[in-house]
Amino acid sequence: MNSFLLKIIVCPISLIVLWWLLPNIEYGAYYQPIIVGLVLAVAGVLMEYLFLKKGTLWTSVAMDFVASVLLVYFISNWFPTANVTFFGAILVGLVLGVIEYFTHRWLLQQGKTRKSPA
Repeated sequence: MNSFLLKIIVCPISLIVLWWLLPNIEYGAYYQPIIVGLVLAVAGVLMEYLFLKKGTLWTSVAMDFVASVLLVYFISNWFPTANVTFFGAILVGLVLGVIEYFTHRWLLQQGKTRKSPA
């Protein structure tokens, strides 16, 4: 749950900041990166739940990077007033990948990735 709360805040804020800083990312309104960020947060938490365990830190980060690039590129470009180049999506994926690395490392150190039997 802590991871979800972190992601629900960090992903949209990261997209908004990168929109301001990078010419490869253009949104027509503030709700667009917020929606994309929320989708990224949900996808990230699901991927953590399914794949993150001891010994899969780098694999999970790599999968998050790929998922972030694809989701940002395709979902952002569904908005008629948004334009995110593939290179811009890669830059977003790199930033989110760094954030995910530290988040995953923290989750693994805290033992918050252990699945309890149903």
